[in-house]
This record gives sequence, C-alpha cells and structure tokens, in this order.
Amino acid sequence: MGCARDAILEALEGLTADELKKFKLKLQSVQLREGYGRIPRGALLPMDAVDLTDKLVSFYLEGYGAELTAAVLRGMGMQEMATQLETASKGPEAAPAGIQAPPQMAVQPGPHFVDRHRAALIARVTDVDGVLDALYGTVLTEDQYQAVRAEATNPMKMRRLFSFAPAWNLACKNLLLQALRNTQPYLVADLE
Repeated sequence: MGCARDAILEALEGLTADELKKFKLKLQSVQLREGYGRIPRGALLPMDAVDLTDKLVSFYLEGYGAELTAAVLRGMGMQEMATQLETASKGPEAAPAGIQAPPQMAVQPGPHFVDRHRAALIARVTDVDGVLDALYGTVLTEDQYQAVRAEATNPMKMRRLFSFAPAWNLACKNLLLQALRNTQPYLVADLE
C-alpha cells in the first residue's frame, strides 16, 4: 500500500462504529479544494474502514485524501488522531516499518532525484519490472502495480508509474530511488 493510504486506514480503523458513521456524515459537508467532487452519499454509507480508505484515495489521491481525512477528524474534535495521521502520512518517517531512507537521501536541497530526472528515467530505465516488484505493497497497490505492468514498453511503464507520483510523499520517492539504485545502479550513478 501507499504511505498515506496506510495512515488513512489506520486512522479510520481506530474509529468506533458510531464515530465512523459520524465521519462519513461530516465528509459530506467538509469544504473541498476547487476541482474535487464529493463521494456520492449512497456509495459512502455502507462502507467499512477499508472500503472508505480505497474510496478516499481513488477520489482524492493519497496526499489530499490524508489531508481531508485529518480535516474531518479535527471537525469531529479528534485533534490528536488528526495530528497522528498527518505525521504518519508526511516526511521520511512515514516509510513503512523497518525501511529507513539511506543517509545520502536524507536531506537534499531542491527537487527530489526522481523529480529532477523524470524524463531520463522514463527514457532509460530498462528493468521496470524489478522496480515495480520492489515498490509493490509499500508504494504501489495491486491495481497500480498491474496497471503499470500492462503497458507495452518500458518508457510507457515508467510514464504510468510516474502518473501515481503526485500522491507520493518524500518517503515513497526515497523508496523509488532505492529500488532504482538496486536494479539500475549504473543509470543512477550516471544521473547523479
């Protein structure tokens, strides 16, 4: 799963049945960013925490989904849970348990390596499946993994992979860079 997706799920699973019902009700009235629509009420009501997490991420992507979830929790008076969600879904500390960003990736000024070298990575990565396997379950969901694998060429696979990047935080980008270091060490060294 993605980093923010895990944090949303953890927060929603921490709610009682009545609190989850109240969450869904408040979600229907919270102020949304321009360009975003509401999840239809009829689809929302029967959902459990797992289904609601999937719906939030599919409607709002991971980053905004986590932000919106935290806003609704704050509206319910659950400030501590909202703060925990925000902390878990942002920054390098949001990496899945046991995965630490290598020291050389910890602090770098400017855009992240994968953002700076997007075009070169799309054109030059040859072992996309190896990268996907490394990201599966931590950064990519099953559907995202299968969508990238379904593309015909490596550049098309990398473009599809980058289509999910707007929802990634720093920890997710660090995991992608580590996967590239492991599968394409000469390419990464050349780009650095």
